[in-house]
Amino acid sequence: MLIVTLLAFLSICDGYRVLLFFPIPGKSHSILGEAYIRHLVNAGHEVTYITPIPIKTPPARVRQVDISETAGLLSEELFNIEKLMYKELDLQQISLFEVVLRNFLNGTLHGKAMHKFLHDPKEEYDVVIVEWLYSELGSGLSTVFNCPLIWSTSTEVHSGIISLIGDDLNPSYAINIWDRDFSSPLYRFKNLWTYLENKYNKWTYVEPENLIFEQAYRTAVELRGRRLPSFDEVRFNASIMLGNSHIAAGESYPLPQAYKMIGGYHLKGVMEPLPKDLQKIMDEAKDGVIYFSLGTMLRSSALPEAKKRELLTAFSKLKQTVVWKHETPMSNVPKNVHVLQWAPQQSILAHPNTILFITHGGLLSLYELLDVGVPLIGIPMFGDQFTNINRAVLKGFAKRFDIGEQPVSQLVEYIKEMIENPLYRQRAKEMSLVFHSHVVPPGQELVHWVEHVIKTRGAPHFRSVSMRLHFYQKYYLDLLTFILLLLSTIVYVAIKILKRKTPVDLKKHE
Repeated sequence: MLIVTLLAFLSICDGYRVLLFFPIPGKSHSILGEAYIRHLVNAGHEVTYITPIPIKTPPARVRQVDISETAGLLSEELFNIEKLMYKELDLQQISLFEVVLRNFLNGTLHGKAMHKFLHDPKEEYDVVIVEWLYSELGSGLSTVFNCPLIWSTSTEVHSGIISLIGDDLNPSYAINIWDRDFSSPLYRFKNLWTYLENKYNKWTYVEPENLIFEQAYRTAVELRGRRLPSFDEVRFNASIMLGNSHIAAGESYPLPQAYKMIGGYHLKGVMEPLPKDLQKIMDEAKDGVIYFSLGTMLRSSALPEAKKRELLTAFSKLKQTVVWKHETPMSNVPKNVHVLQWAPQQSILAHPNTILFITHGGLLSLYELLDVGVPLIGIPMFGDQFTNINRAVLKGFAKRFDIGEQPVSQLVEYIKEMIENPLYRQRAKEMSLVFHSHVVPPGQELVHWVEHVIKTRGAPHFRSVSMRLHFYQKYYLDLLTFILLLLSTIVYVAIKILKRKTPVDLKKHE
């Protein structure tokens, strides 16, 4: 009896083999990837992590596939902060990003490290989790290793991701997350145009993406004695989608059963202690601390020198202490401004004296401030940052400052208004309550759904029934075509009959 019990216990504790594909060479993306590792390893699973930013000291049960050789495929000029500020560079075109990321993934999949990994017949996995970022080319990993596919998304909900597991969101109410502004009364019409434009662009990519997909995966699949399915068969065959979204920061949309919200799963739950010198500075900040950071993709140090001096002058006039994450040392800094080349952001935001967060509007930073209930001033630069900030403004705990278009004096006015008006902090606390209203923590839910997909062999019960229908069937275009043909036939026959009767009728009248 003891032996049977022991064997049963060992079978329960035996972890699954998870393949994690996070190819984007950005710090925020690696934070999300490493959070998957933390939760899955703590649950007893083995993780193979394909990344361009390897963990220096990976945990036990983690093996890394280093693809940093491909990091240079994404040009740093894409994130030139000065050009973004003054709109000399416009990254709000989804079509531009799709082309860039398609070419990047093409180069990644054909890199030496990936080619070797894909063609190793010893590699076997129970599930593959693929980061989606405006390309589905990573989905082919599930075909190579013949295992279920789970999409991981880093943004709030939008049609580009939902269309992979169900119906598109209705453009009459679903916000385009790349729009700078959605307050215009004509927004619905503009949004419809953008939606149709994106659909058309996606359609034009079909041929080059199919070619990349075949070239990247065909030989690896055939090496294992199988046939490579079509790209559409693979990318629309995900078991579930784990979305880094949360109702506190996003919108309430009708979503497929296969979509699971796990926004905030990167949060560790336990705050790391602040460095002693920073702890002392923040403890002694009687009038409060304002924390300023532009995130990880953009660097404060890359701001134009003149703009930095304007900001320092403006901050010097405040009675609050300003902690500024700036990647390089700065000279002639006012007494109330403290520059940090590295900042433990979550711990700074959690300090009781932190009263305001000035940030770029990245989703991870947004969740970190919602975790503790701090209001913010958003300085969006590109991508979904504009929409993230605009939503926070509508929810009542934020202001938006366009650094390349508005004077710094306007920023100072916003700071004073948000500090003096308690409603902003009150709304931030209310939304923090919403953020924490979950049955289980998002990291625990992440593990649950990954295990569920494996145990149920792909969770086919979550697959939307709409995925069984062709486009023309979903929108009754086949029925509409039949009705139009029927009406056309009736009209045609009626005209023919009338034309034949006309001469006879005339003779009768004679």
